[in-house]
Amino acid sequence: MLIDLFPRAHARFLALPLLGPLLDQLARWQADRGFNEIQIRGRLRKAPVLEALLLERGLNDLGQVPKSCLLELTARKSQDDLYLSALVHSLADFLEDRGMLAVTAPTRGERLADAYREHLGQVRGLATSTQTEYRRVALKLLDFLGFDHDPAVLTTLDGPQLDKFVRSLAKGCGLSKLQNRASFLRSFLRFLAGRGEIVAGLDQSFDSPRVPRRACLPRALPWESVLAFLAGISRDAARGRRDYAMFLLIATYGLRSSEIAALLLDDISWRSAQFRVQRPKVLAPITLPLTDEAGAALADYLRHARPQSTHRAVFLTLRQPTRPLSTRGIQSVFSRRIAAGDLSIEGKVGPHILRHSLALHLLRQHTSVKVIGDLLGHRSVASTGGYLRVYEEHLRMAALDLPTGSGGQA
Repeated sequence: MLIDLFPRAHARFLALPLLGPLLDQLARWQADRGFNEIQIRGRLRKAPVLEALLLERGLNDLGQVPKSCLLELTARKSQDDLYLSALVHSLADFLEDRGMLAVTAPTRGERLADAYREHLGQVRGLATSTQTEYRRVALKLLDFLGFDHDPAVLTTLDGPQLDKFVRSLAKGCGLSKLQNRASFLRSFLRFLAGRGEIVAGLDQSFDSPRVPRRACLPRALPWESVLAFLAGISRDAARGRRDYAMFLLIATYGLRSSEIAALLLDDISWRSAQFRVQRPKVLAPITLPLTDEAGAALADYLRHARPQSTHRAVFLTLRQPTRPLSTRGIQSVFSRRIAAGDLSIEGKVGPHILRHSLALHLLRQHTSVKVIGDLLGHRSVASTGGYLRVYEEHLRMAALDLPTGSGGQA
């Protein structure tokens, strides 16, 4: 296949000492996974550059290189060299698939962080992307303490150490993000206390950064702007049909991006005009009625735009190789749609703003906070209050008052 891709230059690629013997197999492996010739050719053209990087770092035997080390050869920002980064990822996956990469045993810290991540998924029902963020903070703490070298450091962990660690997290980090990280840290400390690794109560032994109340209020669009955003998505092409169906579901039902990404073909019952949404946070799925508008948009996408695939996910990427659209992918699509549309929104926003907008829209229609919370998949009314607290002037219209806390109304 390499000869077909590079009729005149294939000998030059085959002559590469490290990668040359693998390139033909790598090309076929990529083709089997749906990459087209342009994509494969673009990647393999970067093989001499990658070979030079490998030799420069003294990586003369790919069988002795762990995958993590190989992935470090990607450009600092993937946009700096798309094809080089793509080649590195393809090569790493190819070698891993063939069992040709060195397997490194996880460290003590990684094993503990993995147990924590499993707890977050199975017990707390957090989305995979959220688990990753929590795990990252856990690993930072374990590295900060030198846990891999001395696991006993957990037995002497105290508040001053945690204060110092939180200050280290603050570098290059805004107040709101630092507050999130502090929350992740408290969660990990409670997990460790539950396992008997540390004394109980350390999760309350350090101060969280204080963020002004109005600095992190949920943002929402006027409902007219939501409708204008949806109407502005052209459905003449496959991409528009897919995007319109996705964002209509979010705006109609208040779905999370993770719930859109997890939606399967088997979750849709056309006969009963219903669909099932997996809601890990409440440890139970919810069945929602499929409105005529949402059903028509889904049917239009599935019949005329969704690529043929063995994947059961409803929403797929349109570029080859076809795969389920991830949460991050949905967020990227939304950002591009906002940038290309007529809406003027300050700052960085994601599809969650449609969820906030629906909550406000329903509140203004005198829908009770309890019903709104059930639709959004909240465990408690207090969670819904967090979404709606910016609109306190509307709360008197709701059928259920929000709970109060130490700082007044939520």
